[in-house]
Amino acid sequence: MKNNIFIIAEIAQAHDGSLGLLHSYIDALAETGVDAVKFQTHIAAAESSEFEQFRVPFSYVDKTRYDYWKRMEFTGEQWGVIKEHCEKKGVEFISSPFSIAAVELLEKLNVKRYKIGSGEVSNTLLLDRIAQTKKPTILSSGMSDYAELDQAVTSFQKQNIEYSILQCTTAYPTVPAQWGLSEITALKNRYQVPIGFSDHSGDIFACLAATSLGAEILEFHAVFDRRMFGPDAKASLEINEIKTLVKGVHQIRESLQTQVEKNDIEKYKELKTMFGKSLCVNKNIQAGEMISIQDLESKKPGNKGIPASRYQEILGKKTRVDLKQWDFVNFEHIEI
Repeated sequence: MKNNIFIIAEIAQAHDGSLGLLHSYIDALAETGVDAVKFQTHIAAAESSEFEQFRVPFSYVDKTRYDYWKRMEFTGEQWGVIKEHCEKKGVEFISSPFSIAAVELLEKLNVKRYKIGSGEVSNTLLLDRIAQTKKPTILSSGMSDYAELDQAVTSFQKQNIEYSILQCTTAYPTVPAQWGLSEITALKNRYQVPIGFSDHSGDIFACLAATSLGAEILEFHAVFDRRMFGPDAKASLEINEIKTLVKGVHQIRESLQTQVEKNDIEKYKELKTMFGKSLCVNKNIQAGEMISIQDLESKKPGNKGIPASRYQEILGKKTRVDLKQWDFVNFEHIEI
C-alpha cells in the first residue's frame, strides 16, 4: 500500500467461470500497481434458490440465477491456487462471501480480511460469523441507509472488529449525479473510521475525485474489455485505464500529504526578478514633463527600474531628465 491508500481491483464474475481467464486477470492486474485483487465466493446451494431473479438479464447460457452462481463456483482447492497466485504476484487476495459456507471456505484459506457486499449489510447472520473471525472488514454501503449501517457497525464494535466503510451507489454503471462523493465526508464524520469509495462508473474520474476528498480505500470492477460478457462489464475499468488511475491516485495522495508553506517564497527570489516587471515609458518624455498613467508600461526584468507595483508613486510627478521610449524609469529620474 503506497501513500496510505488501499486500491482494490475486483474481478468478480468477469472470469465467467473460467479459471484460465481468472488467472490471466491476476497476471494483468498485478502489473497495474493495485494492492489487492478481489473476487466473489459463491456457493449456489448455500446462497441462492430457484426463486432468485436476474438483476440484469444478460446470460445466454444460464436459465436461472442459481444456475449462474453454480457456474461461477470453484472448489476450495481451486480457490487455494487462486490465492497462491495472487500472493506470488504481490497482490492481496480478497473475496466477498455470500454465505456462511463461503466464509468457512475462505477461513480455511486464512484470508487477511473480508469485504462485505452492500446486499449483505443487513444479513446479521453473515456479519456475526465474519465478526467471529476477528479479521478486518470492509463494508460496502451501496444498498444501505444509515440505520442499517449503524446496526452493522454496532455489531462490529461489540466484537472489537477493525472495520472500514465504502461509499457506494448500486447502479451499473453510475452517472456522476449518482456517485455520492459528498457522502465520503459524511461517513468520516459519522463513524470516525477509514472511509473509501466503491466505484461502478466505468471511468477513472470518480475514483480520482474520491481520492481528492480523502478516500482511503478504492474499489472498482476490472475487465479486459467493456464489451466482454457479464453483468458488470459496462461498469468496469479496463486494464490500461487502471494503470492510469493508480498513477493518478498516488500523485493526488502524495500532494494531499505534502504540506506546502505558501509564505515561503524565498526560493522564488531569482524567478520573481526574472518574471517581474519594472516601469518604463512608452514614448519619448522630455525633462520637466508630468508623468501620467498613459505614459507608462511595464516590462521584464523586475530589477531594472521602479517596480510596477509602485507606479502610483510617480503619477503627476515631473521628470528630471529626458527619457526615450522604452527606457526604464528610476526614482532619480523623477522629481519627488
